[in-house]
Amino acid sequence: MSKRKKKVYDDDDGRVISSMNVDGMPWYNEKKSLFGGPKKEKEQPNNELPLTKQETRAMMGGVFAAALLVAGVFALAALLFILFCVHVWLK
Repeated sequence: MSKRKKKVYDDDDGRVISSMNVDGMPWYNEKKSLFGGPKKEKEQPNNELPLTKQETRAMMGGVFAAALLVAGVFALAALLFILFCVHVWLK
């Protein structure tokens, strides 16, 4: 097998106009910065605090209450729409 020759374009001067180094892409390189130089390594803070069972239950209760509030708002909107249709629109 022969190697392919790399195409040479007359108008290509090697500059990068827009970097395609984007988070989530398969070719993403963390060490390469957007402006060409090497990227500084970020120190990742360890913000994980162990929660007690009581704190975990309180957190899950808050999440559940928020979800019920959102579901209640949607249910109320659906009920009002049905009442509007029955008593005003389809009368």
